[in-house]
Amino acid sequence: MIKQFSRITLMAALGMTASTVFAQAPNNDGYLFDTRGAVAKSGYGLCWKTTRWTPAMAVAECDPELTKKAATPTEAAKKAASTPKPAAEKITLAADTLFDFNKATLRADGKSKLDDVVGKLKGIKLEVIIAVGHADRIGADKYNQKLSEKRAEAVKAYLVGKGVEPNRVYTEGKGEKQPVTGDKCGKGEAKSKKLIDCLQPDRRVEIEVIGTKP
Repeated sequence: MIKQFSRITLMAALGMTASTVFAQAPNNDGYLFDTRGAVAKSGYGLCWKTTRWTPAMAVAECDPELTKKAATPTEAAKKAASTPKPAAEKITLAADTLFDFNKATLRADGKSKLDDVVGKLKGIKLEVIIAVGHADRIGADKYNQKLSEKRAEAVKAYLVGKGVEPNRVYTEGKGEKQPVTGDKCGKGEAKSKKLIDCLQPDRRVEIEVIGTKP
């Protein structure tokens, strides 16, 4: 897709009736990829680019004109120069304002902060919202995987209730695989209030809103 996207990232302990997992190709982080390794596309058949995309990352499927052997560096440079630069804005919210331990229910203050995000959507032409849920390490892997998915779905349900089109929101759960606390909370501690409090930042949903400036 030739469009460049503006990007809002919400990182918080924050969900589509059918979830789609996006993963980036190992050697090309200029596009979003689905679970089959294919480039993810919009309902109009246009490829979804990330804000890191540059003409050098172009693939023939999405940008054939940039990958033609006949194209000269000068022509490619002209195309890049004529493409609007993405206007990106990032927002990070405290993880402990949205989900309690072992819960997938949004708190009142979490809903309020999601309302702020919905308000910001009015300033862009929305393409897609990707919500990735996470859990802390306490409990079984399978249970935490399901919990992370439910948290992402809870965010989606709230956004849809605020007027966002369901087919614009894609959800994914990462379980306990991507903690942000690292070794901060220790590894040998038994479950306790101290450990639960320490692991709070891991109970989150990361949201990426991709759209274009009107």
